[in-house]
Amino acid sequence: MSSVKEINDIAGLQSVRLLWDSLLPRTRDASFFHSLNWLETYWRHFGAGQRLRVLVVSSPHGPVGILPLVVRREATRIGRVRALTYPLDDWGTFYGPIGSNPTATLLAGLSHIRRTRRDWDMLDLRWTDEVGHDRGRTPQALRANGFQAHREAWTQTAQIQLDGDWERYWSSRKSHWRTNCRRNLKRLEELGQVTHVRYRPSGAAAADDDPRWDLLDACQQIASSSWQASSKTGTTLSHDSVSHFLRDAHWAAVRAGCVDLNLLQVDGQAVAFNYNYCYQGRLFGLRMGFLDRPEFSGAGSVLLQKMIQDSCRRGDESIDLGSKYLDCKRHWATAVRTSYRYSHFPATALRAQALRAKRWVRRMLIGEENPLADDKNGRAAAYSS
Repeated sequence: MSSVKEINDIAGLQSVRLLWDSLLPRTRDASFFHSLNWLETYWRHFGAGQRLRVLVVSSPHGPVGILPLVVRREATRIGRVRALTYPLDDWGTFYGPIGSNPTATLLAGLSHIRRTRRDWDMLDLRWTDEVGHDRGRTPQALRANGFQAHREAWTQTAQIQLDGDWERYWSSRKSHWRTNCRRNLKRLEELGQVTHVRYRPSGAAAADDDPRWDLLDACQQIASSSWQASSKTGTTLSHDSVSHFLRDAHWAAVRAGCVDLNLLQVDGQAVAFNYNYCYQGRLFGLRMGFLDRPEFSGAGSVLLQKMIQDSCRRGDESIDLGSKYLDCKRHWATAVRTSYRYSHFPATALRAQALRAKRWVRRMLIGEENPLADDKNGRAAAYSS
């Protein structure tokens, strides 16, 4: 028989830090976003107005897993709805339980949710990797606990799967794109020496946790000198609403050994950046940018080419290019993956029922799933070249 301990205070998570840190490496396809370090940083900046509901599942034989959840008020076209969901908030692509036994964690965690007082209007488990590590666990756990499991595509992301063979990967790209990349590199080399700077510290445990603020500053300066400075999304590296959060997250990621920062320099001048989080050889592209000047045209693609080539040499497993600007990422991607949401709308939650009806009507009109739901209210990654 499993037991569930619920923690609602971010400070209270200190009591399970060692457990969380021990479960994280055993979590399939985990990322920096699954770490307690990221959640604590995110909560300091955006936790106001949300309620934390972290469920720690144990059995008589020991810990089973952790199910991090939050209740947040979200604006929809039919009014504000309290959503019980994961804390990812669209910063990453996929999310789920922490630990090697997600099935037992979901079953016990959702059973706890069913038994406790409802402080939410909609149960919405987003960012589910249906064909990857989830494999039907989420809808099965929902139904086993008497919840509906309304399925809808949430977003799509461009992925690069690597096997360490750069030549094989590069030859799989279309010839006209390879020619275009070579032309871009030659144009930059005519301006001066082209250098790829890559910073991937091992973390505090290895006494390798210099934050290298100078490199992050260079990334932010490029972002503020490009189209990103006028972006209305509020998610770019230099935007006032998130820049302090991203700097704090950078420091947390450096200490955890989860930063992968790339700069392209021409005669020492930084002209393009690629900022990623990395965990166990898997990279997530958080932000990318380049100087918006004619002489540096194509610098973003040159940097990405050099980064992928170096990742093959390092033995990286994959690169997630993020969910925006898929058209320009198709040149690099080996696959496009979809994340899903599984929603439950309580019969007594009238606003949630109205939202369910609205989604049903939309599906009937469109005739297919819409991966970018119009009631979505997250912070999608701005990652473009």
